[in-house]
Amino acid sequence: MGATVQEVLLAEPRGFCAGVDRAIEIVERALAKFGAPVYVRHEIVHNRHVVDDLRQRGAVFIEDLADVPPGAVLVFSAHGVSRAVQAEAERRGFKIFDATCPLVTKVHVEVAKLRREGYEFILIGHAGHPEVEGTMGQLDDGIHLVETVADVARVQPAQTERLAVVTQTTLSVDDTAEILAAVRARFPALREPKQQDICYATQNRQDAVKALARQVDAVIVVGSPTSSNTNRLRELAERLGVPTYMVDDATELRDEWFAQAPRVGVTAGASAPEALVQGVVQRLKSLGATAVRRLDGPVETMRFPLPKGLKVD
Repeated sequence: MGATVQEVLLAEPRGFCAGVDRAIEIVERALAKFGAPVYVRHEIVHNRHVVDDLRQRGAVFIEDLADVPPGAVLVFSAHGVSRAVQAEAERRGFKIFDATCPLVTKVHVEVAKLRREGYEFILIGHAGHPEVEGTMGQLDDGIHLVETVADVARVQPAQTERLAVVTQTTLSVDDTAEILAAVRARFPALREPKQQDICYATQNRQDAVKALARQVDAVIVVGSPTSSNTNRLRELAERLGVPTYMVDDATELRDEWFAQAPRVGVTAGASAPEALVQGVVQRLKSLGATAVRRLDGPVETMRFPLPKGLKVD
């Protein structure tokens, strides 16, 4: 049976956030000002298309600073880096531009400040994610990672009088609430951040996908498998009982997904370009969709300044 899509609903907001916009612009401006190659530690943002595009324009993505020649231009990715990586980059004499999202930097600053006051930390996040490695790497010790409610019971801080909680910025708001409740229950004297660490864009995209999922027969999430915030959108829609598929672009769509899905919802993670969303919409039109409707949602006006030294004449 062929697909019979009738209507496409677009989540609002979706796609690029201010931190991703800024990170990509930093690499583009560095290429324009200094010429290729510009070295980038880790994927600048977790999107295959963005990374491939910048690679074609002369960005070289590396994990190990030993792979960068002396005196080269180096950009730190939007996810942030540990103090050790920062120190090594300075020691090797690179021209450094830091594309760490300012909302991640805010967490780093908070951790350093409270550590000086004698605090230890519970970090809610995913092991191995570059943002988590960067945040844990702000300190030599005293930071304990929890991924699940079960982890909370196993954590052994050296003391509990001065204990603060911080969070990876791209997690599920709902999952974090559950883990945070467990942390609070076990450590009643816990200090919490003044505003939650989960970023505005993560929150907004999750709220938008909840509104979207209630109105459609299937959800397409545009983004790459390495992207934390994109995976959370997929999980959220699935949890609401809607068949949900994550694709890097329109070429990954499969007709059979839409055999019983007259209304299809589309959203995109914070590192997915809008052109990829429009490609998915075009493909859904070819499967019969005649109407495309944007849902109402908050308008994001956040902009972050670029680092000094990247003005292009």
